[in-house]
Amino acid sequence: MTSPIDNTGISRDPYNLVVLDMAGTTVADGGLVEQAFSAAAQRLGVRPGSDEHARQLAYVRTTMGESKISVFRHLFAGEGGEEKARYANTAFEEAYGELVDGGRIAPLPGARDAVERLTAEGRTVVLTTGFARTTQDAILAALGWQDLVPLTLCPADAGGRGRPFPDMVLAAFLRTGAVDDVRRTVVAGDTSYDMLSGVRSGAGIVAGVLTGAHDKDRLTRHGATHVLGSVAELPDLIARTEADELPDPVARAEA
Repeated sequence: MTSPIDNTGISRDPYNLVVLDMAGTTVADGGLVEQAFSAAAQRLGVRPGSDEHARQLAYVRTTMGESKISVFRHLFAGEGGEEKARYANTAFEEAYGELVDGGRIAPLPGARDAVERLTAEGRTVVLTTGFARTTQDAILAALGWQDLVPLTLCPADAGGRGRPFPDMVLAAFLRTGAVDDVRRTVVAGDTSYDMLSGVRSGAGIVAGVLTGAHDKDRLTRHGATHVLGSVAELPDLIARTEADELPDPVARAEA
């Protein structure tokens, strides 16, 4: 059976693939990224409180959501840059993992309920991150989320490129087979890089949330189709969008 198509050529199947960021979107980490970065930078001789540390920290804040190894490659470009970047990334992941193990993270309010509601509605939810797999697994274990969704992705799972590239969203699309048309995918995140990733993937809904790194203006400027207070509002947004797309006003009223 073919999917219903309207006169714009867009499938009107449900938005059955939902790709969610973790830290700042579904998970509150209380600034652990900055703490872990400072620990990693210190191992490379960057003294906390120095001008160099302030410059690097400003870049880390600007690039929240990007693959962490990419951030370190930029910060330590030059002679020995790749080796330094990998060393810094390993130190960052170790420091972040220790903070996670210390109970320093928690689900954002309503996040688990939103995921469970989306799943109950027949949608496939995928959790993504810019962290390495070991760190992502540590977060999932700390939250008891190992079995919450059928698929979790980090940059290495999508060929090595994290946000703002669309690779993780497209990997979710290809691996799950949850939708036939990438435009029936929903992407949600708290950073401009999440928005760019969603737009570049062709997702039909690219929702920014205000529980993390970037504000409404920045999320909108980088392609957010909607900006929400939190991911808890996402199930209702998807339902409203689907109802608004119904061709019959009576059907919309009954949806």
